[in-house]
Amino acid sequence: MIIDCHGHYTTAPGQLQRYRDAQIAHFKDPSSPAPSLASVSDDEIRESIENNQLKALRERGADMTIFSPKASAMAHHIGDEAVSKTWTRINNDLIHRVTGLFPETFIGVCQLPQSVGVPISHSVDELERCVTELGFVGCNLNPDPSGGHWSGPPLTDRAWYPFYEKMIELDVPAMIHVSGSCNSNFHTTGAHYLNADTSAFMQFLEGDLFKDFPELRLIIPHGGGAVPYHWGRYRGLADMLNRPPLSEHIMRNVYFDTCVYHQPGINLLFEVIDVDNILFASEMFGAVKGVDPETGHNFDDTKRYVDSLPLSDADRHKVFEGNVRKVYPRVDSLLAARGL
Repeated sequence: MIIDCHGHYTTAPGQLQRYRDAQIAHFKDPSSPAPSLASVSDDEIRESIENNQLKALRERGADMTIFSPKASAMAHHIGDEAVSKTWTRINNDLIHRVTGLFPETFIGVCQLPQSVGVPISHSVDELERCVTELGFVGCNLNPDPSGGHWSGPPLTDRAWYPFYEKMIELDVPAMIHVSGSCNSNFHTTGAHYLNADTSAFMQFLEGDLFKDFPELRLIIPHGGGAVPYHWGRYRGLADMLNRPPLSEHIMRNVYFDTCVYHQPGINLLFEVIDVDNILFASEMFGAVKGVDPETGHNFDDTKRYVDSLPLSDADRHKVFEGNVRKVYPRVDSLLAARGL
């Protein structure tokens, strides 16, 4: 089985974005009409999935996607806590409808109702609802709800601990995933995403988070940002800062995905990072939706890159299925219940 651990509902019916536009307008000017989500039919959801993610999955040879709301649209920097809670719940409920219509192919991961200056503990209820009521298997955790200004504490700060405690209680991982950038210095997908991936890893290096939470499981997407390319730098920094070796200090708890959109990048990822720490993913359809003119294939057809690697059958199984089932125990339980 081939499980893509990183997919977003970037093709949701237009009613969702029209609601969001009205919600933002009403927040900025309460005299404007209050937002109301127009009805979204099952057929509209089917069409949005069957003609997009499902079609591409079949064409590219994958079987299943761990699916979450559109990351750049989480936009935790917009509005206040009430706005974020409402917007989050609508998105998560829509993901749940997708998983109900396509239970063999899509498994839910939730957005969180984070907001600038609001304790992360306020997101615990939505995580619990999504896992225990909607059957979701994890969450996307934004390390920078400010949208590129990094006004909050690092991920190793005790302010995050109540959320980590709930993650461990529910036995779910988190993907460290920022949202849109409101800082003009940082393009959302070309800079802000990769900055966040790299920054999160460095925060883990400087801190002792995994001493306090040895069972915590975190995925850094987009191939780990700059980390694999500068692995020697981080090994050296760990030594300079009197931290344990990275294999002990971080990599028992942190995993990278394969959302790297060219063959040399995938080659480097697998040369540097242990295969036990790599999960197959494409982020389809996300940051890069076009066709690579040098290859004639979609940039985000990452299975093609992994297929080209000289991996053993055992290692290929780990990347495509085994590691995902290890990091997401609820996926493993779900598949086991199906006899898979």
